[in-house]
Parts: sequence; C-alpha cells; structure tokens
Amino acid sequence: MLLETFEEQLVTAAVADSPFVTEAARHLVAAGGKRFRPLLVFLASRFGAGATEGDLMRAAMVMELTHVASLYHDDVMDDADLRRGAPSSNRLWGNSVAILVGDFLFARASTQVAELGVEYVKLQAETFARLVQGQIAETKGPGELEDPLAHYIQVIADKTGSLIAASALFGGMVAGADRQTLDALAAFGEEVGLVFQLSDDLIDITSETTGKTPGTDLREGVPTLPVLMLRAENNPADAELLALIDGDLASDEALARALEGLSAHPVMQRAKAEVERRAEIARGHLDPLPDGEAKDALLRVCADLVDRTN
Repeated sequence: MLLETFEEQLVTAAVADSPFVTEAARHLVAAGGKRFRPLLVFLASRFGAGATEGDLMRAAMVMELTHVASLYHDDVMDDADLRRGAPSSNRLWGNSVAILVGDFLFARASTQVAELGVEYVKLQAETFARLVQGQIAETKGPGELEDPLAHYIQVIADKTGSLIAASALFGGMVAGADRQTLDALAAFGEEVGLVFQLSDDLIDITSETTGKTPGTDLREGVPTLPVLMLRAENNPADAELLALIDGDLASDEALARALEGLSAHPVMQRAKAEVERRAEIARGHLDPLPDGEAKDALLRVCADLVDRTN
C-alpha cells in the first residue's frame, strides 16, 4: 500500500509548469524501476517509534527523485541509447534537455527535503556530493598506481552505496530511531548498496530474465566485478578470453562468445563468493537491531540480492 501511494505521489512530483518539462521529467518515472531506495526508507522506519505518512513519503521521495535525476545525467555521460527498456532522454530530446530535466528533478528533491528539516538537508547534500565524486572518479578512471578493483569498489560505494545508506538513514530518522539504530541502518545500507551493484554485475553476464539485455556492460566496456577480478588474476591462460573481451563486441556473435567464455570461467564463482561475503557483512550490521519482522525484512533483502545471481 505504501509503495502504491508513493508511486502516485512520485508521478505528481514530476509535474512542472511546462507540459514539455512534465513529459520529459515523467519519462523515466513512468519507465518504472525497482524502487529499492523507497523500499529501504519504509523498512528502516519500522525501527523507530513511528513516522507520519507525510514525512515517510517525503523521505522516500527525496531518495528516489535524487536517484532518478542522476540517471538523466548518467545517460548523457554514457551516451546511452536505452534506459529501463525505453529510449533514453538524451536520445529523445538531446543532451541539454536531459541535463536540465535532471536538474529539475534534483530541485524537486530539494523542495521535499527542505520540508523535513535542516538535518535532512545536510545529509542529502553530503550524499549528493559523494554521488558526484563517484561519477567523476568513474569518468577519470583509476590512477596509474591505483588498484582498478579497489577503485571500482570506491566508485560504486560513492555512486550507489551512499544513496542507499541515506535511504536507510532517512527512514530511521523520520521514525525517531536512536543513534545506535541509525548507525546500524547506515552501515547496512552502505554495504547492501555494494551487494546491489555487484550482483547486477553478475546478472549482466549470466541472466536473460531480468529485463536487462545480457552483456550490455560488457559490450560498452563498463567495468564490472568479474572482468576486473579476471584482469587482477593476470593468468596467461586467460589471455585469449581477455583479448575477446577487449575486442570489438559490436556483433551479437562476438558478444555471445565473450559471454559464454566468462560464464564458464571459474572467476564467476569467485565473483559470486565476493557478493555473498559482502552480503554477510551487511547482515552483520543488523546485529544490534532488535529481532522481529522489520529485521527479517532487511535480511530477506540481502538474501534476494544474492539469490538473483543464481
């Protein structure tokens, strides 16, 4: 019920004075999404004394609007053609409009967070700063002496973990949770954000049932956990597979060969073990929280993220 109400209010939040801006702002909202961040807001709110529905909706709205706004900017930087199975906004209206629509949605998020209070404004600003720094680090790439895998983990911690941690924090804050609970929720959110992204990395290679075309990241040369782990192992026996991955994957045949080679490689099991290890760390952050339905729900979130890589 909460998510249904949230969905209605999210569509309303994308309304602008101009019908054109409304159409462009609603484009990705209407395309759907996992709504993972609002879900965490709602689940985390169950660890406090209680929140008004208005504050709970505002907290969830801030997180999802910030996330969706960042997708408009991501698509420009990645020169993307598709987002959530629909043409990207930059393909439909050009880069300038896509950037400005992202800015508009950030402004809508700022309006919502201002109604929650100064403490929330500060947290959202700090989260946004991390998100931007993560995007810059991803664009720049690892330094000459920097470990590419460690660089990647920091990038996704900033780009994904920060906003998911803030979602858990916002939920606890609006419900009046104590400091120990808030710290546990934030730590859980940060780590589960990594699990979320790293499990996506595996799905890009192995799954055909998630709505995402297999090999999308591989074809575009986007760093992912299995490929980075494969490179780090520096095994001469993998030279042929790496040459295939680094080659021209424009044809479906070449992409299929690369996917087949990666799927059958032991590195996939090692990558999955890393996802499971981080999921266990995330679960450990919940230890200080009281047992009950709310904690069980967060534990299921972890389990579901791991299970979707099977």
